Amino acid sequence: MKTILPWLCVVVFAIGFGAQYSANRKQAAELAQLRDDNEKLRAAPEPTKKQPSESENDELTQLRKDHEDLLRLRNEVRQLRDQNQQLTKQTQAAQAASANPQHPQSPQQVAQLMAENQQLRAQTLFIQQTNQLNACINNLRQIEAAKQQWAAANGRPTGSLVSPQDIAPYLAAKAVPTCPGGGVYTLNPIGLNPICNIPGHVLPK
Repeated sequence: MKTILPWLCVVVFAIGFGAQYSANRKQAAELAQLRDDNEKLRAAPEPTKKQPSESENDELTQLRKDHEDLLRLRNEVRQLRDQNQQLTKQTQAAQAASANPQHPQSPQQVAQLMAENQQLRAQTLFIQQTNQLNACINNLRQIEAAKQQWAAANGRPTGSLVSPQDIAPYLAAKAVPTCPGGGVYTLNPIGLNPICNIPGHVLPK
């Protein structure tokens, strides 16, 4: 028994050493594999960024133009509001002066005030009509762009009929806009520009 015990210890030690050696080699192999994979990832070229398509570029350009038109329209509306306030003040001043016997107005002054008021009304009407025209043309431009996108997405040729439900998903408000001047839009088939029944409210060729 005393003779076998040392040999038994040697065998157990050898087995443990072998298991430890095998585990170390396995860990070293896994570490080497990880390093190799890491080097491959570093060496791999970076994925190229997807370039925007021509239709996306056109859409971005149109959105920028629509934004500029909106800013311009807001500025014109602000000017119109200021002129309306000025017209109101002048009208009130003229009425107050004519009703005050202590400050009688000469016929020339009254005529001048009436002429200025008429001029301001004409300017206000012109600005209002111009704003409505610009907004209507912008709506027609958006409708035509939506028609083209719908036709391209669905493979529809020139002459295909299109409905408001067809192009609604391609519009900003998800619905066909309305003419600010009270006009009625006709979509027309693919290949023909949409139109408004108010004279002058047309897309430029």
